[in-house]
Amino acid sequence: MTAALPVTGAWRPGDPQGNRQFFTFPHDRPFALDTGVALHDVAIAYETWGRLDATASNAILVCHAWTGDSHAAGPAGRGHTSAGWWDDLIGPGKPLDTDRWFVVCSNVLGGCQGSTGPASPHPVDGLPCGSRFPVVTVRDMVRAQARLANHLGIDVWHSVIGGSMGGMQVLEWAITFPQRVRSIVPVATCAQATAQQIAWGAIGRRSIRLDPNWRGGDYYDAEPGEGPTEGLAVARMVAQVTFRSDNVFTDRFGRELADGSELNGRLDLWQRFEVERYLDHHGEKLIRRFDTNSYLAIGKAMDLHDVGRGRGGLRSAMARVKVPTLTMGIWSDMLYPSYQQRQIRDLLVEQGGRAEYVEIDSPHGHDAFLIEFDQVGPPIGRFIDEVAKG
Repeated sequence: MTAALPVTGAWRPGDPQGNRQFFTFPHDRPFALDTGVALHDVAIAYETWGRLDATASNAILVCHAWTGDSHAAGPAGRGHTSAGWWDDLIGPGKPLDTDRWFVVCSNVLGGCQGSTGPASPHPVDGLPCGSRFPVVTVRDMVRAQARLANHLGIDVWHSVIGGSMGGMQVLEWAITFPQRVRSIVPVATCAQATAQQIAWGAIGRRSIRLDPNWRGGDYYDAEPGEGPTEGLAVARMVAQVTFRSDNVFTDRFGRELADGSELNGRLDLWQRFEVERYLDHHGEKLIRRFDTNSYLAIGKAMDLHDVGRGRGGLRSAMARVKVPTLTMGIWSDMLYPSYQQRQIRDLLVEQGGRAEYVEIDSPHGHDAFLIEFDQVGPPIGRFIDEVAKG
């Protein structure tokens, strides 16, 4: 790590806005969370592509994953450190054709790219919320999106689509607001987090908690280079291993050392393999564009994800889904194995629903939904067209 690393990669008021738009909840309408805590003046950052038609019937909501944000499409530039994470899928003539569809993507509640989260000013003193920011759930995120939909004049989404944590939001939309969706596409996700998925998250949280520069979550006044960069980097490195497959790591890095030397001379405890350099790169990259507390908050929301919680169990909850569903899995996904997406399909079919499953043939593991656009895009485009035709 270098001294130049920022304390947080969160977007702050005064930073370049880019293509973000903002909706702030009315002050007299506090937002109640699952925990019972109420937030005031919640802001949601979002982006849109295309135009909403006269009947507001062509709207599609795209939901982002853990470290994603509202910039699902468009180039990198001022306010956006990288191109849109689904840029190949959203735009004129693309599977989510913006000549036809009005596409919306919002930064989730608890995020750090314009929506209210731990790095946001606390209404009492204007300082970053930090440790004062409460636990949020995927349901909280979805209910905040519902308020945004009201603001945009969208009563019903033609489809709600998303991968990984985005897929969790998709399922919650169909269960919490069954009358407000016409179809859903959950990709590389699950109906409830498993013990192993929670375990991966717990390791990342522990690495952050053990970083003395995390300071219990109140680190925003630290000098550059003195933030919780080591903890966040390790957490990201752990996650990055789960995002790809063993074959991809082996094919790309093998057993090569980072300095080009070979393992036939003097051995050193801290000699780095190429794969270690790759993980270091991804750790530092995240530090520059994300906030450590948001990483914790969103990761906890994913671990808490269980559509059956408080609804009589999994089957009872899934019985609320009444719309056509396309679920997609990845055969090499070790983080959200494809059996979890087939389970979603099976539960819906068992209860008389219309659901289909498509498997992505890729060695890239969980990240394939962000890589294999030629396999992800066409089924989605076909599905939303079929739903439109009835």
